[in-house]
Amino acid sequence: MNAINSKKAPGAIGPYSQAVEQNGLIFVSGQLPIDATTGKFIGNDIKSQAKQSLENIKHILEEAGTSMSKIVKTTILLKDINDFAAVNEIYATYFTAPYPARATYEVSKLPLDALIEIESIATK
Repeated sequence: MNAINSKKAPGAIGPYSQAVEQNGLIFVSGQLPIDATTGKFIGNDIKSQAKQSLENIKHILEEAGTSMSKIVKTTILLKDINDFAAVNEIYATYFTAPYPARATYEVSKLPLDALIEIESIATK
């Protein structure tokens, strides 16, 4: 297993890696909408937070030598499932058909009171 760390994405807030590579797969840990340069959330609304979470994934995948187009699966955790449509608007700007498989869940609370967290699995 090989750890991946991008300075353009926020560091892990616990004992885990931003991502790991194993057998040609990149497993990206859940990304909160934190700006790596400020250490703070980008915006208070779901669209800006969704965009930042996806940007963090993008930076990590670039560090791993791959890209968003190689994502095969995502999991989205939402503070409020009513944000589903708004997240889809932003999500659709990062992917083209065939889209990755995806699961989306509402959860009672996310780390640091984020509105969203996104994890992904990509190929090299």
